[in-house]
Amino acid sequence: MTRVDVHDPRATMRVMALPGPGERLRLERRPIPQPGPHDVLVRITACGVCRTDLHVQDNELPDIAWPIVPGHQAVGEVVAAGARSVVPVGTRVGIAWLAGTCGACEFCATGRENLCDHARFNGYHVDGGFADYMLADSRFCFPLSVATPAAESTPLLCAGLIGFRTLRLAGDATRIGIYGFGSAAHIITQVARYESRQVFAFTRPGDTSAQDFARRCGADWAGDSHQPSPAPLDAALIFAPDGALVPKALRDLKKGGTVVCGGIHMSDIPSFPYTDLWQERQIRSVANLTREDGHAFMALADRVSIRPQITTYSLESANDALDDLRDGAINGTAVLVMD
Repeated sequence: MTRVDVHDPRATMRVMALPGPGERLRLERRPIPQPGPHDVLVRITACGVCRTDLHVQDNELPDIAWPIVPGHQAVGEVVAAGARSVVPVGTRVGIAWLAGTCGACEFCATGRENLCDHARFNGYHVDGGFADYMLADSRFCFPLSVATPAAESTPLLCAGLIGFRTLRLAGDATRIGIYGFGSAAHIITQVARYESRQVFAFTRPGDTSAQDFARRCGADWAGDSHQPSPAPLDAALIFAPDGALVPKALRDLKKGGTVVCGGIHMSDIPSFPYTDLWQERQIRSVANLTREDGHAFMALADRVSIRPQITTYSLESANDALDDLRDGAINGTAVLVMD
C-alpha cells in the first residue's frame, strides 16, 4: 500500500464494499475519511475475515447499512486522531466488533454494554476494515503490542474475544465439547488447554482435516458432530451456525451442564423432548463483547502465547477469502493483508 498524505482532501483509499444483499464485494476508491473528536484514523495493515461477514453478505442480520465495507478484526497504526482521542498517533491498535455504545441505557449503566440498546458494530453499521484506512472510536480500540505480526493478531479481535466470552459463560466446566472447529474454536482450545480443561472437538461429518487440526491445537478427542460424546460434558460451546447442534449438544451434557451458543446468527433450533433439558441443563447465547472482555482477553493471550493459524489474501482477493470460508476450505482464520 502506497503511503499518502491522509490530510490531503484529494487522497483516496481502496475499499472492498458490499453494494447490497447477496452481492459480491466490489473494489472501489473512496476519499480518506477524517476523524471526528473521539475518532482515530487507522492505516489498516491486516483484517481478519469472519463468518459474520458472510451473514452480512447474505443479509441474515437486521438493518444492515448498505452499502457497507465489512471487517471487524482490523489491526493497524493510528495516523490521525481527533482532539478528544484517547489513543495517540503512532499507536498500533486492534479494532473489534463493537464500534460504539450509548453509555446511558440500563445495560451500559450495569456493565453490560454488549447488550446496549443503541450499540453500533464495525463492518455492519459502520464501514469496517476491508480497506486501506478505517475510522474508529478511540475509546473502543485496543492498543496492541508490535511484537506479534499484525496478521496473527487479527483473529484475537473476534474469534478470540467471542471464544473467550463463550468459554467464560460455561463457568468452571472441566470437560468441554466444541462444535464447529473454525477460527474461534482453534483459539479457545489453546486457552482451555492452558487452563487444564479437557476438550472434545466435533466437526462436520467426515471432515478429517478439521479433526486433525483440532488435535494439533490441543483437543483430547476429535470426531464427527453426529457421534455421541465419548464422555459426558460439563459444557458445550457451539460455534457452528447450525441450530440442529443444540439438541445434540444437550444430549452430550451431564446433569447441570450448559450449552453456550457463541454465534451471532444460527439456523432454527429443532424441537426436542423436555427430558433432554431436564436435570438443570441450560441453553444460553453470547451477544457481542464488552471492552472489559477485550482487555482481559488480550492480557490472557499474552500469557497463553496463542498461536493462531492464518491463511492470507490480498485486499483485492477478499471475495476468494469469503468463498473459501463459506466452503469450509480454511483451517483457522482467513486474513486480508493490505500491503
